[in-house]
Amino acid sequence: MKLALPNGKRKLLLHTCCAPCCADIMLKLKESGIDYTLYFYNPNIHPEKEYLLRKEENKRYAKKLGVPFIDEDETYDQDREDWFARLDQFHDQPERGKRCTGCFEERFERTARYALQHQFDMISSSLGISRWKDMDQINRAGQAAVASFATLEYWTFNWRKNDGSKRMITLSKQEQFYQQQYCGCVYSLRDTNQWRVKNNRSKIKLGQDYYTLEH
Repeated sequence: MKLALPNGKRKLLLHTCCAPCCADIMLKLKESGIDYTLYFYNPNIHPEKEYLLRKEENKRYAKKLGVPFIDEDETYDQDREDWFARLDQFHDQPERGKRCTGCFEERFERTARYALQHQFDMISSSLGISRWKDMDQINRAGQAAVASFATLEYWTFNWRKNDGSKRMITLSKQEQFYQQQYCGCVYSLRDTNQWRVKNNRSKIKLGQDYYTLEH
């Protein structure tokens, strides 16, 4: 299925969170001839070891496809502190709660500002392809981020449709991407480990799991 940007828009800035979530979307956009650039801004990812693994996997696949990749986290240490200052008040919120809303909003606000400064007229995100995320919550955050910019829109395309989530996993195995075991932030790491211990499973070991064709 060939895609087209809505409402006559011509240039997309795609916020990317990781290679597994983004790869199938990247292929769809490239096959459709859409002019797009990847934008990596994720100061929520903790710890830094995990952050670097996800970013480098994403950069590697972008290079393979010849897709421009903007690394906006070169000020990761300061951006991470700003992220904590904004969202630590929601440290006890569950996944899909206020903390996640604030996290999406913070990342999309930065994406929107970059887009406006560099002549993009549409933004979107790979976050919505994951079945673990609330797509309506993501779309609301994206639309809020562009609300004050007359020339900019947020594309609410459903990347899960037509088995997008299944292809995401298939492609991740083919490319042997790093397979993250939690959403990304220190609170999701905490909650995931608590669940694993409660269910007699070992805690997450960062940097050890990769998608393989045998999974």
